[in-house]
Amino acid sequence: MIKNMLRGLAALSLSLIPLIAPAPAQADEVLQLAAALDQVRVADESRAGYTRDKFKHWNSGLDLGDGCNTRAEVLLAEAVEAPAVAAGCKLSGGEWASYYDGVEVNDPGKLDIDHMVPLAEAWDSGASAWTPARREAYANDQDASTSLVAVTARSNRQKADQDPRDWMPPLPSAHCRYISEWVGTKLRWNLAADNAEMDALAVFAHGDCAKTAVIFTPAP
Repeated sequence: MIKNMLRGLAALSLSLIPLIAPAPAQADEVLQLAAALDQVRVADESRAGYTRDKFKHWNSGLDLGDGCNTRAEVLLAEAVEAPAVAAGCKLSGGEWASYYDGVEVNDPGKLDIDHMVPLAEAWDSGASAWTPARREAYANDQDASTSLVAVTARSNRQKADQDPRDWMPPLPSAHCRYISEWVGTKLRWNLAADNAEMDALAVFAHGDCAKTAVIFTPAP
């Protein structure tokens, strides 16, 4: 009788153990730029069917209780000097360094939050096949610090939806960082690059930026 009870308790305790253990967090991958570029898929790009509203943004951000959307949370995270935060997550003051052009900004209204790989470029490179939920996750990706970046509105609008073949930050000292973050974002989201884009990236990977590291974590 006692033996049967012990067996029953053992079976009960086993039944309480989760059948699938939670997956451990993925570690960052670190590669030199040329090695990282070798991992980017090469494919033709297509803009067919793209509209910006297919990427829902800005959503309610990482902290659902702070009253701030993704844009505001990125501004708060990247501020060199923290802004004042009023009701409704209205930001004022503060200071930011726009690394594309080296400009210091102390008015949050003069900053854009740039998608490192623009939404249209992401669509061309594979996001057209994603679910709306995955496109929303991409458009609001704060889990990688390089996916979204606060920069001057002027530099962001000059960049528009261009890839590094057609646009680079006006500040030359920003080029290696920019290429690293571009390639890292493509790898994080398994986005492809066409041949012309790959050729432009290879110039940096085998030239001035050869020793630059690319750090990324594949998106869930």
